[in-house]
Amino acid sequence: MLNQHPPRLDRKICGRNDRWRFPRESYLEDLLGLAQLSRATGLDNENEMKIIDRLHIPQLQKILTGSIPKKPTQGLVADVILDCMGFKWELHQPQLFNSATLTKLYIFALSQKDTDPLKELEKLLRAESPRKFKKKAPVKKINISLKINDPLVTKTAFATALKNLYCKEAEVHKDDVLGVLASAHILQFPSLFKKLFTFSEFDLLKTTLYWVYLQLNLKVQTIPIYETVLEFFNSFPKKCPFLERELGQKFLPAFLPLRLHGITKAKDLEDIKHINFFPETWLVRILANHYHALESGGDMFHVKDLSTQGIRFGLLINQENKIYSEMIGVYGFFFEIKGVKHGTSSYNFYMQRLKYSDASLPAKVCERRPVSLRQERLVKYEIRAQSLVNGNWQEFSTNALTQKFGLIKSTSKSHTLKIETEGNPIFVTFAFFFPVS
Repeated sequence: MLNQHPPRLDRKICGRNDRWRFPRESYLEDLLGLAQLSRATGLDNENEMKIIDRLHIPQLQKILTGSIPKKPTQGLVADVILDCMGFKWELHQPQLFNSATLTKLYIFALSQKDTDPLKELEKLLRAESPRKFKKKAPVKKINISLKINDPLVTKTAFATALKNLYCKEAEVHKDDVLGVLASAHILQFPSLFKKLFTFSEFDLLKTTLYWVYLQLNLKVQTIPIYETVLEFFNSFPKKCPFLERELGQKFLPAFLPLRLHGITKAKDLEDIKHINFFPETWLVRILANHYHALESGGDMFHVKDLSTQGIRFGLLINQENKIYSEMIGVYGFFFEIKGVKHGTSSYNFYMQRLKYSDASLPAKVCERRPVSLRQERLVKYEIRAQSLVNGNWQEFSTNALTQKFGLIKSTSKSHTLKIETEGNPIFVTFAFFFPVS
């Protein structure tokens, strides 16, 4: 019999100060080691940025944005200078961490200095009070730079995207939509897209297609039927899809944030395939992801982050009814998303798994759908509600939760989001995906 030995924890030397770490550890806890390793091995900036790309940026953002003030204190001096598009934009650290791109650039700038970047980040996590800031010496400003080559990104659009790092309400002029979307994509700033409430991923795609159609047909004064929009894009020569044409490339930023992997109905997928709109590589990726998910019992290997990749379904709540409900099916698993009104201003929202043989499932949900016989399904989900009260948005959320949904009553129901609001209507979003299990 071979002796069983636990795996060795080999140590690795990092930098001129002989710091070390375990090779399998993330750089997240040793940013100084990263900088020293870079200097010792002669890594260039591009390679170092590739290493930083492997950091758990979403987790780091969540820690930082959850531990420091959301808004800069009145009169607080900006501590980050962003050199971009011929301007020097003054930013504050707390808001900077809303953008994954700016977070990477900031960490990279810290790693180039003689100071310990980990200690600098720890200072932020302490979330010191304004009084302490006033007693301190002048803030040392960190300079970062970003090059943008996208012609759609104007200075106005980029300024709007940066403004929304600070504001909850997304204020975007209709003429700047493409530029702001392109800026948000470059900045990796997902919260701008979180404001685009949607009933489903396919409904959001249809809305975007309508918008492009109306941009190209300015004389049209009424909203056309969906078939007319499909026929318009199908009228282009089949040799090249619309988004790869010179005419269509300027609209590409509006489609990059869409979660096309969340479109699972067979008929909707057929529309996407035959519309002659998307590059073939996009279609292959969508279909391949569906195939692998179905083959593995629903596991979505291609989805990692709930906030930017989760499949969304929505309910629009008004004062007319007491109960709001919709049935949905994904990869053979069926759910009911539900809203229940209590009294005049109390609401409960939850999702519940249904058995494939449940009599309440409508035919349109079941037809041409696969059926899974798995008794349990691991689901990561979030229920979010928004309502407008006196010109201000109220936001409610369960935050991200992970739960096994079974078919018996005690395990089939999600956590309930309970809210009190006078707002009308209420926009409720159910976002989820199936982790590997």
